[in-house]
Amino acid sequence: MDVRCRTVLVRVDYNVPFRPGTTQISDDGRIRASLPTLRYLLARDCKVILCSHLGRPGGQVVEALRLAPASRRLGELLGVAVRQCTDTIGDDAVNAAAALAPGELMMLENTRFHPGEERNDAEFAAQLASLATLYVNDAFGAAHRAHASTHGVTRFLPSAAGLLLERELRFLGTALDAPRRPFAAVLGGAKASEKIGVLENFARKVDLLLIGGGMAATFIKAQGHDVGDSLVENDRVGFARRLIEARRRGELTLMLPDDVVVADAFAEHADTRAVGVASIPSGFRIMDIGHNTARRYTKALQGCKTVIWNGPQGVFEWGAFSHGTRAIAKTLATLDDTTTVIGGGSTAASVASLGLSDKMTHISSGGGASLEFMEGRELPGVAALPDRAQQDGRTGWTG
Repeated sequence: MDVRCRTVLVRVDYNVPFRPGTTQISDDGRIRASLPTLRYLLARDCKVILCSHLGRPGGQVVEALRLAPASRRLGELLGVAVRQCTDTIGDDAVNAAAALAPGELMMLENTRFHPGEERNDAEFAAQLASLATLYVNDAFGAAHRAHASTHGVTRFLPSAAGLLLERELRFLGTALDAPRRPFAAVLGGAKASEKIGVLENFARKVDLLLIGGGMAATFIKAQGHDVGDSLVENDRVGFARRLIEARRRGELTLMLPDDVVVADAFAEHADTRAVGVASIPSGFRIMDIGHNTARRYTKALQGCKTVIWNGPQGVFEWGAFSHGTRAIAKTLATLDDTTTVIGGGSTAASVASLGLSDKMTHISSGGGASLEFMEGRELPGVAALPDRAQQDGRTGWTG
């Protein structure tokens, strides 16, 4: 798409975290991830209008969720001024957009301050689209939502994927559909139910599936062991048992913990023990995979050529329960001839906390979006974008 000298509405994902009780951004990774697309547009004398959500204001104006801190940080990173609009649509937005000069940027206010955003309201989307002549979606982290700024707006403007969105689809898509083998998936996190779709999809695709984190408790119970006070999703035990049976039949290479770190409370300084999965004491809960399991997992990953990792292996934020996550992260960082794809959210945060982000092939910017993509589900924000054949030769747009 020829973007030179056009007014471009760019959907970014600036749903950034703040330090508790402040408006100081604690992790600007999502803002940094958008820079290639913005630099591309600015270098072509575009007038750039940015829109994003922040938090869950529920269609109301919430002062603590204004986007001004993100605008300031973006300006620092780009070395240019970023105008902050006081609204998303309406006279203020229209006048501010009209006043932009080529090579200038403006940030609209939080899209979720308007109830029409999450309802994918056509009128709200039309007003948003009226500010520009092109639309670029670069918000992979919001692509799994059919909202006005990710989906509805494409009905009114010629639309395309940004460089970040393209990179996400390329790395995640290639890893899933054309991986170099052996292909391994490492899954963790708190709940098995959140990963059921991923487990079902991966079971058909991967050469090796490793399970850790809190979700391992459901699998350990499915093996007939007592898991103490660990969170178990009893309605998912049958599913876990079916995967274990598939392993026994040789249909799936599935690795489960044989030892775990447990604690007598979900607390940083709780009483902890390292035990085998058949010896979890009453009153204790699983907080991390054990050292022997970590050694088994890291050894198994050594020969893999593609690894997707989604979900920490334990409560990595607390030192006593961070060993499993650190072991996986450090191992992946050493695999020079391996494509390593890291799911967003807490998995990306764990890698960043260890200073290993630049050692991974790709770190997804979207937790929920990457999870749904790995399930094989269609992402509304991606599906709404036309392919090139639909746009070639067009001077207008009818949706």
